[in-house]
Amino acid sequence: MGELMAATVPLNVIQGDRAAGVLLAAACGDALGVPYEFQPPQVVGEQPEMRGGGLGPYAPGEYSDDTQMAMCIAEVSATGADLRSSHSLDRIAGNFLRWRREGASDIGAQTRKVLDAVSDVSGSGIAAVMRDAAAELHRRTGRSAGNGSLMRTAPVALAYLGQPEELAEAVRAVSELTHHDPLAGDACVLWCAGIRRAVLDGTFDGVREGLDLLPAQRRDRWSGWLAEAESKPAEQFRPNGFVVPALQAAWSAITHTDVPDYDPGQGSFPCQHLERALAAAVRVGDDTDTVAAIAGALLGARWGSSAVPLAWQRLVHGWPNRRAADLIRLALLTAQGGRTDHAGWPGCAHAPRPSVAPLMLAHPRDPGVILGNLHTDVAAAGATAVVSLCRVGCDDFDGVAVADRVSVWLVDQPGANADTHFVVDQAARMLVELRKAGHVVLLHCAAGQSRTPAVAARFTTLTTGIPARSALAELRGLLDTHGWTLNPELRQVVEEL
Repeated sequence: MGELMAATVPLNVIQGDRAAGVLLAAACGDALGVPYEFQPPQVVGEQPEMRGGGLGPYAPGEYSDDTQMAMCIAEVSATGADLRSSHSLDRIAGNFLRWRREGASDIGAQTRKVLDAVSDVSGSGIAAVMRDAAAELHRRTGRSAGNGSLMRTAPVALAYLGQPEELAEAVRAVSELTHHDPLAGDACVLWCAGIRRAVLDGTFDGVREGLDLLPAQRRDRWSGWLAEAESKPAEQFRPNGFVVPALQAAWSAITHTDVPDYDPGQGSFPCQHLERALAAAVRVGDDTDTVAAIAGALLGARWGSSAVPLAWQRLVHGWPNRRAADLIRLALLTAQGGRTDHAGWPGCAHAPRPSVAPLMLAHPRDPGVILGNLHTDVAAAGATAVVSLCRVGCDDFDGVAVADRVSVWLVDQPGANADTHFVVDQAARMLVELRKAGHVVLLHCAAGQSRTPAVAARFTTLTTGIPARSALAELRGLLDTHGWTLNPELRQVVEEL
């Protein structure tokens, strides 16, 4: 019998951005929490940093077992497979064991016991054996509702955006591979329902909607736990190794963090809620990387990959050799049922080139910033870093170290971005940081005619204080003969920042 495939729903561009944010923000939350795991809670106002360390030899920006295990699921979900099928569950279980052997920098006590009990099993039927081992552990101890299945559950939500009932079934099937207690499965159902609704509608309403997907006899109990999280500060949900306070801590951090006002001229953007709520999740203390990873999945689903600070995106990485672009690729492939677009994106080696001439011009105020397009020869430009404002392929600009290739989610269509002001500002500030680090930076979009001059103008204002209109006029004088086509929304955005 052939592999079953999960059904999908078409996503518009902004929904695609939100889907792309799920694994990315979860991994960033994980990496942000790593240095503070089981240390005293941070004081209010203290800002956590991706400085590595923690319980293992983590590099700055390196995520831990939370995201590592999510990658084991995402490698299967990104093929479009129905995760309820025995074949898919066998593949996930096999990936868990591969991770245990090759990449587990840290591992929860409960998960370790289950995986160690089946370490010599392989092939067809491994999921059933693993599930039985989890059930046996529960029978012997009566305790198997740790937070270890909730922390990794996000890919399952993306696989069933149009199928809430099937989503609940798949979530439990994946959770029960290591966590037999129904409470662990309940938590995963609620959180995945929240991720699903956030991707589709841009709200946090799905967490409570998920109550309808739980067995009737446990709905009131979970409703009370959610209400408790909504009424108490996140710091009260400690210790949080048990799945209930872990979910409550993440939910409280999200619901008690104010959404910033929209005031681009003052650098205030609603999507900064993602960064602030993740900091609040880390400040809770105890299992910081897990609580922040859980919170990050839902925050990324609500605000999108474009809301994840580019400084985090540049740093985040981990087993098995994944970086931000890989996390986005796996998330989008999962949401799209394993299918790429007509050009093979995401995942193609090279993005399609537009029918324009190559562009390679020095920024009028800083010759260390090269304005270009997808045709630009990075070696000829002398660039040691790249800021891409359009879709790129896995091998585009491979002459530059992967850690110095920064991709920005910015669509050159009016109304197609969730927070254009924030994204343009972030891109320009990343240019500033790369230049401070001594890089020669290639700034490009597909054609180099709209997004590139918009971000270049914002860079001018940030570094020289020249008003936006003057900066835009200067760039138009430089690029007019190269097909300047700055769209009106981007012009307005640059002027309002």
